[in-house]
Amino acid sequence: MVARTVLKIWPCLNQLNNLKFDIQIKNALKTIPFLFLFLFLVNCKETTQSKINQTPAAQTDTLLYAQGFSIEDHKDFKVLTIKNPWPKSEQTFRYALINKDMAPKITLNKDDYNAVLITPIEKIVVTSTTHIPGLELLNVEQTLIGFPGTDYVSSEKTRALIDSGNVRELGKNESINTEVLLELRPELVIGFGIDGNNKTFDNIQKAGIPVIFNGEWVEASPLAKAEWIKVFGALYDKEKEANTIFNTIVTDYLEAKALAEQATNQPTVLSGAMHKDVWYLPSGTSSEAMLLKDANANYLWSETTAKGSLSLSFENVFNEAQDADIWISPSYHPSLEGIEKANPHYTKFKAFQQGKVYSFVNSTGKTGGVSYFEMGMARPDLVLKDLIKVCHPELMEDYEPSFFKKLN
Repeated sequence: MVARTVLKIWPCLNQLNNLKFDIQIKNALKTIPFLFLFLFLVNCKETTQSKINQTPAAQTDTLLYAQGFSIEDHKDFKVLTIKNPWPKSEQTFRYALINKDMAPKITLNKDDYNAVLITPIEKIVVTSTTHIPGLELLNVEQTLIGFPGTDYVSSEKTRALIDSGNVRELGKNESINTEVLLELRPELVIGFGIDGNNKTFDNIQKAGIPVIFNGEWVEASPLAKAEWIKVFGALYDKEKEANTIFNTIVTDYLEAKALAEQATNQPTVLSGAMHKDVWYLPSGTSSEAMLLKDANANYLWSETTAKGSLSLSFENVFNEAQDADIWISPSYHPSLEGIEKANPHYTKFKAFQQGKVYSFVNSTGKTGGVSYFEMGMARPDLVLKDLIKVCHPELMEDYEPSFFKKLN
């Protein structure tokens, strides 16, 4: 490029007298090094800017079970993609995650992402108790600064933060106190969507605070739900720790499943209870049904394929399950007496008569938060062990259940 520049000015130089020629050629020769340096710097700048603005070839983290998210590693930053975070959703959300040390060196087109986040996150608000384990398992619960419905939190570690005033109460999930939330100015809010219509989250995002929709609860299998800890790992630059934790959960789960397969009997199981005139119970494709299957139990509706819960009449359920060996999760009734008061017809079930009714409602924190609703999704290995203890107590004689206990 420098040579072409010199050739262009050469005809003009020949038209000047010798004196002017000598002066100008000397000046031109003096200019050439600076011209070369200028062109070199411009070229370097363009090349560097090009490398920053172009998205490098991504290496996608391999997920074992989860379908609702992906994490792409672009070397200098990561891209977290959330897919279908609520039932029948066709929306996809993309978030760029840049480590704070790389942030000054990277320029991204923000229009390509729902939000650009600097990691590790230092101030966060989560909106479901199922999100709490994602923080605690990675030892970053101290970054939690707000939560809607703090009484529902059962964990001792997070309860200590709440009691010391480090976690602000944000009201109810349906109507988060956005005034307090905006005062806290978290770097991120972890929410969840039922149908995609949430004015509160819309207002939070309009105020410049990113919201990530956590779709763990939409996943089809227990281990898929648990794998969402990797999302928190990416947000806190703790991918290795998250992978180790999840791999341990998978190993424990599969070992428990193998133990259950040694059982020689397969008890029949009834689940759920009446709400008004409808008996709601898990479909055969639900994660609850999968857990019972892996516990080597015969869930009486395991062959159903409906999405979501089954809605049946009392007569339908009674005809199928009056002789069921075990009844689990009978709504929120804390005792056999409570079940009988709710509906005297419940006493006609064999499982009730023999006292083989089990529930998680009596495993609570000091403010009444049910630990199953907090830890159950993150630790399916513990849930499976509980169900094996219920269905095959001879296989786990010394095991102390974490959630499911026999109703008195």
